[in-house]
Amino acid sequence: MEIVVGKTAGFCYGVKRAVDGAKKELNGTKESIYCLGEIVHNNQVIEFLKKKGLHFIEDIKEAKGKTIIRAHGIEKQIYDMAKKQQIEIKDYTCPNVLKIHKIADKYASNGYYIFLCGSKNHPENIGTLSYCKENINVIQKEEDTFKALEQLKQSKINKLLVISQTTYSLEKFYKIEEIIKKELPKEIELVIKNTICRATELRQKETEDIAKKVNYMIIIGGNHSSNTKKLYEIAKQNCKNCVCIETVKELDLELVKKQNRIGIMAGASTPKESIKQVVDAIQ
Repeated sequence: MEIVVGKTAGFCYGVKRAVDGAKKELNGTKESIYCLGEIVHNNQVIEFLKKKGLHFIEDIKEAKGKTIIRAHGIEKQIYDMAKKQQIEIKDYTCPNVLKIHKIADKYASNGYYIFLCGSKNHPENIGTLSYCKENINVIQKEEDTFKALEQLKQSKINKLLVISQTTYSLEKFYKIEEIIKKELPKEIELVIKNTICRATELRQKETEDIAKKVNYMIIIGGNHSSNTKKLYEIAKQNCKNCVCIETVKELDLELVKKQNRIGIMAGASTPKESIKQVVDAIQ
C-alpha cells in the first residue's frame, strides 16, 4: 500500500500565525485572555486552547480583558467598540484578509459596486462586507452572478470591483469571471482582483493532482471548515472513492485496507497532529 500525503496539507501561514499568537499570549500569564469567535475552524485546536485557558466569546461586549482577533478577521466597527471599552486587542487577522479589507474600503470609497465571491455567512466575509458600504453583492455560486449583474444594472453605477474570499474555489472564481466579462455592459468599468490566497490555490491544485493518481482519497478537516469542503469537492471530482473526516476516529480502516494507493490532503485549519494520526493508523 502506498500513501501520498499532500505537501501543502495542514496549517496555512495565517492559521499558524493566529494559533502561535494565541499560545504566546497564554504562555505564563495569569490574566484572562479572550478570543472573539473561533480562532480557526477546527474543534481539536479549539479544545486544546480552551484547556490552555483561552476564553472564546461571540460578542466583544463579553470581553473583560486582552482579546485576540482570529485569523478570519472582524467587522470594522468592532475595533471602535473595543477601543471604547478600553479592551486591548491582539490582532491576528490573516494578512491576506487585511489586504482584502483595504481593497474593499478603497474601491467602495471611490464609488465602485462590489461583487464578493464566497459565502455570505462565512466569518471572513462578514468582516469584509463591513468595508464594502451598501453597494455590494455576495456571489456564492456561478448562477448567482446573473442576479448580481441585474442588480448592478439597476443601481446605475458604472464601476464594478470583483474580489473573493481567500479560500474560495479557484475553478468557480474563473467561471464567475467568465460570465461577468461576457454579460457586463461595455460602458461599465471592470476591475477584477483575484484575492484567493496563494496557499489556497496551491492546496486546491495539489488536491486535484493527487486525487487523479490514487484510488482512495482522504480529506482531513473541520466539519464547518469552508476550505476543507472545497478540497473534498475537488477530490470527489477526480477520485471515485473519497471521504472527508475531522479525526482519525471517523476513518473506516476496513475499507482503507482494500486500497492500494491512498491520497491524503488536509484543510488550512488542520493541525499536523491530525494528519499524522491518520497516516499512523493506516500504516
